Amino acid sequence: MTGVPASAAGGSGSTPVPRGGKLGAAAVNQAGLWNIANILTMVRLLLVPGFVMLLLHDGGYDPVWRSFAWAAFAIAMITDVFDGHLARAYNLVTDFGKIADPIADKAIMGAALISLSWLGDLPWWITGVILFRELGITLMRFWVIRHSVIPASRGGKVKTLAQGIAVGMYVLALTGPLATLRFWVMMAAVVLTVVTGLDYVRQAVVLRRRGLAAERAAAAMEAVTAAAGVDGAAGARTAADEADGTAEGAAEPLGEPVGERVAGSRGPAEAER
Repeated sequence: MTGVPASAAGGSGSTPVPRGGKLGAAAVNQAGLWNIANILTMVRLLLVPGFVMLLLHDGGYDPVWRSFAWAAFAIAMITDVFDGHLARAYNLVTDFGKIADPIADKAIMGAALISLSWLGDLPWWITGVILFRELGITLMRFWVIRHSVIPASRGGKVKTLAQGIAVGMYVLALTGPLATLRFWVMMAAVVLTVVTGLDYVRQAVVLRRRGLAAERAAAAMEAVTAAAGVDGAAGARTAADEADGTAEGAAEPLGEPVGERVAGSRGPAEAER
């Protein structure tokens, strides 16, 4: 017992939160699945069907409903920024978040692209290029994950921002110069999508080669160590055998001189003669 009252230790016996708002490991373990980062990810997942219904309501051409759809899409994009930041800043990373966060990202973006192409607002080739890149890079991350993790690059973050802005502009019922502007914003997003995708492929190939080389080097080192251990054991056994033979030879009594044997058998009187 320390003699310090519970109130002085941070309230009614609860674990105090460090100054600055950062949660400790104990608080993270208590939070478990239901932490703010995971809740925001769940909200983003729930927004996907709601966004699609708002966008396609009344044939998909009602400016009011499309504004509502844009609001849902914007909320999903904002939560994507905040849940990752909160998870890293407050150590709220969980297995659920690792799986659900990228699924939510791809779900909201894929739903928007497919819906816009189905309405005829966005060419299908753009949707195909973006979705092929996103799914391909996700599979490639799993391909090299046992060697290393491909970090999110600055170009990838700019790409995500450009995609969000471009898709958001297409969700809104824009006309005139704004409709032309959104096309060029989308083209910039497509270029960033392709360029960053190729860069991720390059990183994945390099990381895999390094990982395989490290595995081969480790296997060769283990083989050399094992061989050295066998040779050392054999040498030790040979030296031990030689040592045992020497010890046995030293332990055997040497032959006594004839005179001593005679003296021992006839007695000292006869030996003196």
